[in-house]
Amino acid sequence: MGFRLWIDSDSVPVKHRQVVLRRAVRQNLSAVFVADRNLKDVMDAISEHSRLLREPYRDTLLKDELRKIRSSISMVIVETGANSADDYIVKESSSGDLCITHDIPLAARLVEKGVLVIDDRGHRYDMDNIRERLSVRDSMYAIREMGAVPEKQKRFDQKLLEAFSNAFDSALNSILS
Repeated sequence: MGFRLWIDSDSVPVKHRQVVLRRAVRQNLSAVFVADRNLKDVMDAISEHSRLLREPYRDTLLKDELRKIRSSISMVIVETGANSADDYIVKESSSGDLCITHDIPLAARLVEKGVLVIDDRGHRYDMDNIRERLSVRDSMYAIREMGAVPEKQKRFDQKLLEAFSNAFDSALNSILS
């Protein structure tokens, strides 16, 4: 099996999913969206992609054969619970795959496995930077637990969406070339 794109859909904003879905449809990428609930935007994209793939064959194939042509995008719904989506992605992903997540502990687990990881803000994680990022995350968590509330992260805007889109394009190009 070739490269797969994994999306930790619970941690990736809708606008970012739209960027991923457009690219997956355009390039017929094997993209797996994992969440603890059905995501309408993903299901709509799967349906539309399947329709587009079948269109050239509508007049030449029987209905049963036509139905076998399906989108390379899929939606996996996992049980609700802490780390259920994360555990599924770690178990099913392979070295050489790409994952999009905002979840730093998940990113660390995947980097250890040889999966390329980017987050929704355009950061790319590797063996050199993931330990530091995990340490910062753990420190911020400890500060919040003590009652000191640090500044919130910057809200998503067009600039952050573009940073994500550029990082996504770069990661895909490095894998597909």
